Amino acid sequence: MSLLFRRASLASLGLAFGLTALSPAMAQDTAPAQPAPAQPGAPAQPAAPVDPNAVVATINGQSLTEADLALAEGELSQQFAQMPPEQRRAAALSAAIEIKVMAAQAVTTGLDKDPDFQRRMAFLQQRALHGEMVEKDVVGKITDAEVRARYDQEIANTPPANEVHARHILVKTKEAADAIIKQLDGGADFQKLANEHTSDPSGKTSGGDLGWFGPGQMVPEFDKAVFALAVGKYTEQPVQSQFGWHVIQVEDKRAKQPPAFDQVKDQARQAVIRDKYIALVKSLRAQAKVEIPDEKLKKTVDALENTK
Repeated sequence: MSLLFRRASLASLGLAFGLTALSPAMAQDTAPAQPAPAQPGAPAQPAAPVDPNAVVATINGQSLTEADLALAEGELSQQFAQMPPEQRRAAALSAAIEIKVMAAQAVTTGLDKDPDFQRRMAFLQQRALHGEMVEKDVVGKITDAEVRARYDQEIANTPPANEVHARHILVKTKEAADAIIKQLDGGADFQKLANEHTSDPSGKTSGGDLGWFGPGQMVPEFDKAVFALAVGKYTEQPVQSQFGWHVIQVEDKRAKQPPAFDQVKDQARQAVIRDKYIALVKSLRAQAKVEIPDEKLKKTVDALENTK
């Protein structure tokens, strides 16, 4: 890719999709079954369903079930990410046992009565309930029709734009660029000159070809010059940017096509989630009596809330 590109290609889509993370992913209720090794020539067997109440281990008389193990695997998945799959289940069980025995000892020594611990536990419970509500009342209720409608809305709200197919020759000095333009004026082939003179690594074997791109994908000086050119024309004066001096030729122009629904449906879904989450929060906040005695802090909080 040319060194001129300063933004990822997705930035050219022009869609206002995005979402701030709302809550940790909820753990699965059951662990995946471990299939037995298939015999040569034998048809693949579907994994048997796992009973979430099946006891995996007993610690000081307390049962640890498949559901408990699945929860441990989900909560600790990042720690086990580098492990081979066959070791993850054992590692999760080992961690769950470790947590159980340490927690039991903490209760024995009275750590569960510590005020700081109780405050933290209350907050963690509220956070978990927050996450559960998001999963059940927001994410779980979104329909395919709503996602498609959001995509259609974004496409309709995106201003029409053109794309351009261009080539360029990048050199270090204005004098070198002037000499190239003089050769073009005399009928020299742009692609041949690009292969001979450009310092852009991606253009040395492609005749300086940059392919198709939209507004804002190039550095500002280049962007302004290339979109001002007519098809088939090259810059009569060199264009300076942070990379050097450019001679630019426009190959073609066309109306920019929006991305297909399947390409961005995940972003559309996240946008629907964001909007529904914000609407739910605003509704609940409007019903709640919230008092912040510190006026300076209250103004900052209010300003932050108004940006959502």
